Amino acid sequence: MKLVFATHNKNKLKEVQALLPDSFQLISLDELGCFTEIPETAETIEENAVLKADFVTQTYNLDCFADDTGLEVEALNGKPGVYSARYAGEEKNDDANIQKLLNELEGNANRTAQFKTVVALNLNDRQYMFPGICKGKITGEKRGTGGFGYDAVFQPDGSDKTFAEMNLEEKSAISHRGIAFRDLIDFLSN
Repeated sequence: MKLVFATHNKNKLKEVQALLPDSFQLISLDELGCFTEIPETAETIEENAVLKADFVTQTYNLDCFADDTGLEVEALNGKPGVYSARYAGEEKNDDANIQKLLNELEGNANRTAQFKTVVALNLNDRQYMFPGICKGKITGEKRGTGGFGYDAVFQPDGSDKTFAEMNLEEKSAISHRGIAFRDLIDFLSN
């Protein structure tokens, strides 16, 4: 089955492709010839996923799925949330985002956080939603070199490693994205 994944993010594409059985072939926005940066103007992670999926379906008349992910930090009232990728500015710089987050949490004992992903699937003129949540905490400093985004400072519950210290298989087994995409794959397989 061929499906469009509404993303330009090569790291995310690699992560999701690793979760899929060989019977699924992902087509990225770049492969589709869509170089538009789809505006993420919604107030929630769910609505941003829908915006991206609907853009592709309406523009290219293709079935597709899109996701949006945010890091929600309890001590910051859920921030950065929907603004996670551009927390420190529109240039979407991972290091700057992490530094801003660590600065805002400096001296705060409450490091509780969660990653939330929502996948919106447009298939056969219907829309389906697949959420995934991974609870954990924000570390005091960056650890590890793998992953992307906030992975170097997010330590999931039940692990002594950050996502950036895990290999892709370890991370996908417990991550927010892994949970949401396994549900999507189960749905598509049945």
